[in-house]
Amino acid sequence: MQDKNNRWILAAQCASRLGTVDVVTRFLKEQRCYITEQQSFDDRLSERFFIRTEFRPEDETFDADAFQSAFAERAADFAMSFELTAPETRIPVVIMVSKADHCLNDLLYRYRIGQLPIDIRAIVSNHPDLAPLAEWHGIPYRYLPITPQTKPEQEAQVWEEIEAAGAELVILARYMQVLSSSMCQKLTGKAINIHHSLLPGFKGARPYHQAYEKGVKLVGATAHYINDDLDEGPIITQGVEPVSHTDYPEDLVAKGRDVECLTLARAVTLHVERRVFLHANRTVVFDR
Repeated sequence: MQDKNNRWILAAQCASRLGTVDVVTRFLKEQRCYITEQQSFDDRLSERFFIRTEFRPEDETFDADAFQSAFAERAADFAMSFELTAPETRIPVVIMVSKADHCLNDLLYRYRIGQLPIDIRAIVSNHPDLAPLAEWHGIPYRYLPITPQTKPEQEAQVWEEIEAAGAELVILARYMQVLSSSMCQKLTGKAINIHHSLLPGFKGARPYHQAYEKGVKLVGATAHYINDDLDEGPIITQGVEPVSHTDYPEDLVAKGRDVECLTLARAVTLHVERRVFLHANRTVVFDR
């Protein structure tokens, strides 16, 4: 039986031109690597090509460094950037939260059972409320309070925690603070946020109650990379749930929480499996 865990990932992009698929597949064949999954997309508007390939080496002596060095020479002819990810890679993560615990709880459960290939190094919060949850999972909890006057100092402390953890991904699991422009720039392509999909129609406090008053028929959630535009970064994935006149505000809140959990977990999975390519203010996502 073939080992499903021995799957490497090669993710690459370059300008659209003849031979983009061939340069990947031919090289893998020459290296005696069997392709188990492959997805590609050519954006005709921007003339940009994206490809993601999962493969397993046929030779037990597979050398990742030699593979990357040899492929870099081949890819140079196409000015192709690429990333090679080893099997069972668990990327280091920092999670940021405030008081709401539903998204954090869901991520920790999936992490505990091995469903998410991540290594949670720390949980950072501007409130002390969720410290017991982190402690139960044996994960360091950093309580860093914030006020409008101390925002620069607090963000500097947050950045120190991120760097100390060696985090390659920051997950904002209902972190209810607006990050500064400089922090957003530092975390470009490396921070995922989750929010309800009632925006921009129902801004501010109690959005689900506002939606109830308008008789909405769908609630949902959006997971996206952060940028300087509040809640308007490149979207990774979205989820929706139908509601009806029989649902009261508390029902909309409960359904919204469920969709947020599922959507955030899915976005994290897509990111760590190298299925997401940033493309200007959009994303190219090769779904599972």
